[in-house]
Amino acid sequence: MRLIPGDPAAAIAGISATPAQIAQLRQDLGLDEPLLFQLLQYYKGLFQGDFGRSLLLGKGVLAATAERLPVTIGLSLYAMIFTLIIGIGCGIIAALRQNSWVDQAAMMFAMIGISVPNFFLGLLMIILFAVKLGWLPSGGYIPFTENPWGWLQSTAMPAFSLALLQAGLLARITRSSMLEVLRQDYIRTARAKGLPGRVVIFKHALSNALIPIVTVVGIIVSLLLSGAVVTESLFSLPGMGLLLTQAVLNRDYPMVQGGLLLVTGFLVAVNIAVDMLYAVLDPRVRYD
Repeated sequence: MRLIPGDPAAAIAGISATPAQIAQLRQDLGLDEPLLFQLLQYYKGLFQGDFGRSLLLGKGVLAATAERLPVTIGLSLYAMIFTLIIGIGCGIIAALRQNSWVDQAAMMFAMIGISVPNFFLGLLMIILFAVKLGWLPSGGYIPFTENPWGWLQSTAMPAFSLALLQAGLLARITRSSMLEVLRQDYIRTARAKGLPGRVVIFKHALSNALIPIVTVVGIIVSLLLSGAVVTESLFSLPGMGLLLTQAVLNRDYPMVQGGLLLVTGFLVAVNIAVDMLYAVLDPRVRYD
């Protein structure tokens, strides 16, 4: 961040500020101190639970994050629902119809999802569903607590554009894992015993194919949060992605550092939860 051209004091002061005013603001913000001293001061506050104050917003990083993080988490959960339904559904169907036109169509859909950038898909969806058809708003955000249906509408396009890329990845992993399990002897035995197809697929096959799927889901969570940076900017959603984008553009060093640190901590917690979930899904997994 410190290597990026630009001065946060000049961005805060505005274009009409004089050099003397900018220099005074730099001094007030502590930006005139040596870089090593600023770094040591930041870590000193960090060990005391102080993530610093946003230079642009004039409030604590934790307070600013607490305001924006629910938007990003809600969008990510919405996108995760789309991802699980589309990804696992297409993967199971493709595995059950291996080498058929259904398999090829599902994998073609997955390949398109992996290949199309979410910002490009978002622009196409805005043109179709907002401009041409008028079904959904092109941007803006309605809190869930104020209007649940309005929240679903305002976040539908961002969530779907964010989910399609990850759904393609999940579909391919699900197909591969299901094919491996469906070839096992106990699946043939279950079918030979006359068990209904849905029981064989969902109780015996899918439950034993979940380990690699859950691993990918843990990775997808981080990809959804990182993808929210572009998606929230495109659809004007007041979440962490838009907050960090504005912080980078305005050289708001404490906000970028603290925001990324908090998001990273959340992702580490998700990965730990995924590792612990392995033992629940597969009794053969043991931890010391």
